Amino acid sequence: MNRTTAILASLFTMAVASLAPANAQEITTEKVRIKAETVATGLASPWSLAFLPDGSLLVTEKAGTMRIVRDGEPSDPILGVPQVWDRGQGGLLDVVLAPDFATSGTIYFTYSEPGGSGAGTAIASARLQQDDETARLSNVKTLFSTPKKTSRGQHFGSRIVVAPDGTLFVTFGERGDRKRAQDYQDPAGSVLRINADGSIPGDNPFADGQEALPQIWSTGHRNPQGAAWDPLTNSLMLTEHGARGGDEVNRPEPGKNYGWPVISYGRHYSGGKIGVGTAAEGYEQPLYYWDPSIAPSGLAIYDGEMFPEWKGDLLAGALKDQMLVRLDRDDNARITGEERMLKGTFGRIRDVRVAPDGSVYLLPDSGDASIIRLSRAGAMSD
Repeated sequence: MNRTTAILASLFTMAVASLAPANAQEITTEKVRIKAETVATGLASPWSLAFLPDGSLLVTEKAGTMRIVRDGEPSDPILGVPQVWDRGQGGLLDVVLAPDFATSGTIYFTYSEPGGSGAGTAIASARLQQDDETARLSNVKTLFSTPKKTSRGQHFGSRIVVAPDGTLFVTFGERGDRKRAQDYQDPAGSVLRINADGSIPGDNPFADGQEALPQIWSTGHRNPQGAAWDPLTNSLMLTEHGARGGDEVNRPEPGKNYGWPVISYGRHYSGGKIGVGTAAEGYEQPLYYWDPSIAPSGLAIYDGEMFPEWKGDLLAGALKDQMLVRLDRDDNARITGEERMLKGTFGRIRDVRVAPDGSVYLLPDSGDASIIRLSRAGAMSD
């Protein structure tokens, strides 16, 4: 643990210790007993959270508000958040801190940007400023915006991952229009990679823009709502929604096509076949898939100290089955098993984050939502 990480962990330990957690319960899992406790309440359809250096939490709410949760209490809405298109699955979505947040105050966030006949996914940067009375966003800058806006209410994607080199990966859903995921001139249904100022990295697979949009990293995605950087493989990992079955775990490689809607392990909601089947030349296979669907949203790769039994494992939230899924991996990063935890206990899990102290935070997205913290209750042999 480096010095910065140790300081953040210490701040979180003190911040959590100052709370009076409600409804704490101990739960036995396959490898460890965990304690689940509510550390904040009163949020309205939250979508994402980030850990601030002082131990507080930055949380987005779908309707377009961003709040700071401190000592278990959500703040008044942060000023300066741009207008969002709050319909269907659209709204104010992911939020992450820049690596230099402690000095720059920079955050990145995604939202459904209104325009034309509807909305499209956009990513913006801003500076978060706080004083004793208020918090506000300043220097808001749109880094990338979907040119084609539509009135469809689904599949905005919207997860952001800051890579170790400082570039930003951003997931874009195909907006409920399947053919867009195979259009290399359309960001919908793709993972984009941009620099922190919105410019195009020179080593992107289509950086010259001749074969595809220069921001595109990979294509053929339906609706990726889970994304995380994997320290085991030094690469991006995704979870994405299938239709009726066929939810996937993917490791998107530059320039590759992940098949939607040409191949899938699911079926249309009508029961009809999707594309040509489960495989075809030129399209990548998922690392793992779920059939029937669990509706994965939110993804963390466990790299903390509190649960060494989970080191390197994937932790995925599930909307449909209202649970946390742990995908066990071996030392070669191969998925070797699955554990389903907390089913039906806290509702639809929209986001999953590993805190600086190694605890795991879950963000259910119900109308009057809570933030749940998972910490260690003792080894199973205790």
